[in-house]
Amino acid sequence: MAYIFLDESGDLGFKKENSSNYFIITFLFVENKRTIEKVVSLTHKSLKKIHKKKGGVLHCFKEKPTTIKTMLKRIESKDCSIMTVCLNKSKVYTNLKEEKHILYNYVTNILLDRIFTKKLISLDKKIKLIASKRETNKFLNKNFQKYLVDNVRNNHKIDIDVLIRTPNEEKSLQAVDFISWSIFRKKERGDDYYYNIIKSKIVEENLLFP
Repeated sequence: MAYIFLDESGDLGFKKENSSNYFIITFLFVENKRTIEKVVSLTHKSLKKIHKKKGGVLHCFKEKPTTIKTMLKRIESKDCSIMTVCLNKSKVYTNLKEEKHILYNYVTNILLDRIFTKKLISLDKKIKLIASKRETNKFLNKNFQKYLVDNVRNNHKIDIDVLIRTPNEEKSLQAVDFISWSIFRKKERGDDYYYNIIKSKIVEENLLFP
């Protein structure tokens, strides 16, 4: 089984106030998801031991710099790969701005296509893509799932399962949250400190609509 975990950073708002300049979609893919689950569990245990913090979900933007560094260094030491697409929102076509779910699917599909074209995962294995649940609208989630599954099967003739899960349900989503946040911070704020920790694992990153 090959696993692909998806998370996003930034937002799809297009108002100048309280909206990010960039929207980033990040994929973390591994052959054995247990390696990433152990990274998350170890980080939880460290926090519990040092700060007496009880278990829960790790959210990068809420954690201290030492926790972020620890998590990223542990991820960097594992057999995994990262791909990301950075969307320059100021250059997005008007019709896509009005249909944000189409924009999300469009960007995600571009990245998926690159993964399969470059054959960065074992295509002879069952593939499971697990996306972090961000929307409460069930129709949008189902639309997202159907869009990806149909497109991959039609264009690549590969059977793939697409699941929407919360970071609490799927631990590895907590790891990709840290990765996506680090890449977003570099692009949005010009701070590449955390990005450089996992840079060696990034196999491709592209700016869409540069």
